[in-house]
Amino acid sequence: MRAFAALYARLDASTATNDKRAALVDYFAAAPAADAAWAVWLLSGGKVGGARARIAASGELRRWVSQASGLPDWLVEDSYSHVGDLAETLSLLLDEPSAPAPPLGLAAWIEGELLPLANAAEQERRQRVLTAWQQLGGTERLVFNKLLTGALRIGVSAGLVQQALAQVSGVPIALLAQRLLGSWAPSVAFYRALLDPAPQPADRAQPYPFFLASPLEQPVAALGPLQDWLLEWKWDGIRVQLIRRGSDIALWSRGEERLDGRFPEIEAVLARLPGDAVIDGELLAWADGADQPSPFTALQTRIQRRKPGPKVLAATPVRVLAYDLLEQDGQDLRDRPLQQRRQQLVALLDALGDTRLQVSTAITVESWEQAAALRAGSRARGVEGLMLKQRSSPYLHGRKRGSWWKWKIDPLTIDAVLVYAQAGHGRRSTLYTDYTFAVWNQAGELVPVAKAYSGLDDQQILALDRWIRSHTVARFGPVRQVEPLQVFELAFEGVNRSGRHKAGVAVRFPRILRWRSDKPAAEADRLEALQALAP
Repeated sequence: MRAFAALYARLDASTATNDKRAALVDYFAAAPAADAAWAVWLLSGGKVGGARARIAASGELRRWVSQASGLPDWLVEDSYSHVGDLAETLSLLLDEPSAPAPPLGLAAWIEGELLPLANAAEQERRQRVLTAWQQLGGTERLVFNKLLTGALRIGVSAGLVQQALAQVSGVPIALLAQRLLGSWAPSVAFYRALLDPAPQPADRAQPYPFFLASPLEQPVAALGPLQDWLLEWKWDGIRVQLIRRGSDIALWSRGEERLDGRFPEIEAVLARLPGDAVIDGELLAWADGADQPSPFTALQTRIQRRKPGPKVLAATPVRVLAYDLLEQDGQDLRDRPLQQRRQQLVALLDALGDTRLQVSTAITVESWEQAAALRAGSRARGVEGLMLKQRSSPYLHGRKRGSWWKWKIDPLTIDAVLVYAQAGHGRRSTLYTDYTFAVWNQAGELVPVAKAYSGLDDQQILALDRWIRSHTVARFGPVRQVEPLQVFELAFEGVNRSGRHKAGVAVRFPRILRWRSDKPAAEADRLEALQALAP
């Protein structure tokens, strides 16, 4: 625990990527395999015990620290509201230990002390946590508390962890990223297999890391000759990899979730492929005979059903538009040029001859100006813009700038009123940074339509935080209701009808464009304007 706490302190003390990478390299180079495996798990966003293991609830921890410190409940609650981070609050309210803890490693603390408490009786859990508090001090206690609360956020990306592991082991980052996809459990055996440069049996069962396009922020003509680029529509669905290796068939989402059973019609198509393959594409809800996909909300009805019945399958048919061929008959094609991979993909799917799995259309234009004109009409086609891919590009992993770009249409916008605010997480845990916005309905009432937390700079966040604290009209747990006075321009990618929301509509990917301090709340947009945009 001491070494991992020292790593946490180094990572938390710096915002420089090189410093963080150096700290990770130093830790993984020296840590025992058992501790390193848990460190990879935690730094990748994993929690101790997973989602179902109950070690201690937030209310229990506040009650236990009140008992251990002798402080009244109201003072604990007030301290928590000021600090904003429960793990840090618990650490600050307790005296430093008189008897230091035995020098246990990270794995020993988690596997020997925490995991056995999962779902145990409260008295047993309370006693073990109190004992740990009496033994741990400083950063070790803070890290222990963060393991309890599941809030270990240090500003380290998965890519940075993979870079450090690659530097320590010599294993290529792409292979590490592939081995870390999907479901795995921290163990000595897994960690050693992760860093083993030799091929592992499990390697072929995993999807490849997805190659992600970057937003195009330069004039499109700066990309050079048009003939060097493949243009496709940017479809609004679920990015997937389709895997057929012998009798093994799988669908993986970009979110590293295996979609077994949810789309049986696509699995049936994969079973008919004339050979093994790994295909990258977009899963879309698409009615038979329609010339464009259904809204994303239609696809959501399928995602939530692990075993859809005949009625659901008939009501919301799906198809996959294939972008790329990553592997064919056991051969990794990712280093080959996109143009060659696409030719092989076309030949493979032409031989299949099934509309449920077909190649995404290549758009033919004579100039960048014609491409811009097509892009302008994207929303009417049910797409988000254009994808621009260099024909000579290999299939990389992650978001590597330069060879794949997404040229999206300008977002839709509304002016909405701030009605609720909630504190953020991590470094923003003491500031109100998560906002709920509303528009006016026909009855003259404000109806919430979007939540957003990005788009303001640091100075604006501080100013808005001060305003929220002085204009709160009600509190609902961690949420503050504020006077409906501040107007913000919000951007979003689309809007769909939704029976799950009071407003009857749901916006996609809302974010703040600007603070409209020049506009009174009465002039904010109306719900009918959003409803008119919803297909």
